Amino acid sequence: MKEQIILNITQEMLPYLDNAQLLQLQKVLERNLWNVEITENSDKADTPELGNGELLTAFINAKRIEGCSEKTLKYYQSTINKMLSDTDKHITHITTDDLREYLAEYQKDNACSKGNIDNIRRILSSFFSWLEDEDYILKSPVRRIHKIKSAKTVKETYTDEALERMRDNCENLRDLAIIDMLASTGMRVGELVGLNRGDVDFESRECIVFGKGSKERPVYFDARTKIHLKNYLDSRTDDDPALFVSLLKPHCRLKISGVEIRLRELGRKLGITKVHPHKFRRTLATRAIDKGMPIEQVQKLLGHSKIDTTMQYAMVDQNNVKLSHRKYIG
Repeated sequence: MKEQIILNITQEMLPYLDNAQLLQLQKVLERNLWNVEITENSDKADTPELGNGELLTAFINAKRIEGCSEKTLKYYQSTINKMLSDTDKHITHITTDDLREYLAEYQKDNACSKGNIDNIRRILSSFFSWLEDEDYILKSPVRRIHKIKSAKTVKETYTDEALERMRDNCENLRDLAIIDMLASTGMRVGELVGLNRGDVDFESRECIVFGKGSKERPVYFDARTKIHLKNYLDSRTDDDPALFVSLLKPHCRLKISGVEIRLRELGRKLGITKVHPHKFRRTLATRAIDKGMPIEQVQKLLGHSKIDTTMQYAMVDQNNVKLSHRKYIG
């Protein structure tokens, strides 16, 4: 009860005092109320100026202005809403222990990985840090919840043989062009389906894509992709501006799910495990690193804002490490 009163007072003084003054106020209150007995008066209870829903909406709007996609915003909102519902407290009263208990219970109830739990922690950290920056709370309760370590696994990439088998078994020019575009550019599947015919420069073998956060960047494709892409476009009879469209009329822009389903069916037919668009991206990153491409350039190629993200995609082949050891050390 006493701690809650001190917290309420410091929260209400946020607009008027800086951090140093607030900390000093907190110490003074703790010292003066140390031996004071306080009882709750249930007849009158102050309610916070803004409710949880209003604060969450303000946060989502701020993230939307920063350029987050609607898919990301939806994930943020559902994740934070779940926490607020389970803790059943006003945001200004949520403590570090509340969040630790929530994360522990969530992991237990859903049997999810440490990686998933750390994703939730990061979203909550972003939310409470924003609340702190906007002076809605004194200090983020997530500050003392550190990154959750998880075992790093080397994710699979496509072999040269698997890529060639997929190319040889494509039933139409469109699917062949899609595989070549994904394999040679390393673009995201969302970037692929968002491309228009006018975005492709065949002369310089490059195209402009819009990545996460509406960031624009050039990607590059090889000569084989150029030939297969031209063959596909020459075979089309529709006038849709999209680079890739459905095979059946009215030939609408292909969706992410359409690409995923098509690749999954091809992988099942050939007996290749885990065939999905993102695996092409990981394959390109890994091979670029293995062949000596500087990691900073791979980062630019993939459109990552942080180089740590690039390193997670690029798992260096252990055989190359062994050969390099023999060359430079052994």
